[in-house]
Amino acid sequence: MEIQLTAMETREVPPAHFLFKIKSFSLLESCGIQKYETKEFVAGNHKWRLIIYPDGDDNVGNDKNHISVYLAMVENSSLSANRVVNAVFSIFLFNQNSGNYLCSLGITRRFQTMKSEWGFSKFISKKVMSEPSNGYLVDDKCVFGAEVFVVNTNALTGCLSLKTGCLSLKKTVTPYKRDWKIRNFSKLGDVWKSETFKAGGKKWNVLLHTKGCGGAKGNGVSIFLYYIGSESVKACFTIRIKNQVSEKHKIKSSTQWFSDSTSNKWGWDSFMKLATINDPIKGFINEKNCCQLDIEISVEAVAR
Repeated sequence: MEIQLTAMETREVPPAHFLFKIKSFSLLESCGIQKYETKEFVAGNHKWRLIIYPDGDDNVGNDKNHISVYLAMVENSSLSANRVVNAVFSIFLFNQNSGNYLCSLGITRRFQTMKSEWGFSKFISKKVMSEPSNGYLVDDKCVFGAEVFVVNTNALTGCLSLKTGCLSLKKTVTPYKRDWKIRNFSKLGDVWKSETFKAGGKKWNVLLHTKGCGGAKGNGVSIFLYYIGSESVKACFTIRIKNQVSEKHKIKSSTQWFSDSTSNKWGWDSFMKLATINDPIKGFINEKNCCQLDIEISVEAVAR
């Protein structure tokens, strides 16, 4: 998927199809975001996204001195195994000092199921990018863009509708903490659901499946963190079921991207075994049939 970048140009006209702003670009590395995929945009009746490697693409042996940027065609039913889509594309970087755009000259490539990404492992050097006088990174903000024209027989087609996006990163702050006393645990139904709470300015729920779900149904307790919102959010979270007779709490942590699509929940089918939580000697349920659950959560990034 790598193209050796040979020619760049500067132009005043913005890209026709996609612009994406990244706030606090320097926090990408500290947030552990080695690869970021933007939301989809449409051009030539097909869906695309940009893939950005702020520290270079390790898959092609990048020397970590460059930023890698690729255009990817999003898999869908219209792209069958034996169908190819030829497209002329350019990738852009906004110069905030001059108001112009640095962009790759239009390159034609064939996108298909086996090779759905094309782009540049050395789109721009990190040294050039980070120099404020160059205008590409100002106040730790930068703007990437894309223009894609699909070749159908002898014609170029493109949807001239510009879509914009924004990735906002947050410095690590004290995690939001919340705890619950779940009473009458053994008498609960299949699912306990917390009230909606706010962390990092976003809304969340915690769901506990008392008899398990998925592959752990009937054998374990399942716990999931649910995101309620329309933006994509990266969150670091820790969930704990407290041991009320010792310090041997059951704790699990994860860092995930949440969105309003199929990835609006993350957690564990088997957080702990039913036999363990229901054993009074183990200390997770006290003599009053009460379970104590808590969460720590930090929102690290928001993509609009």
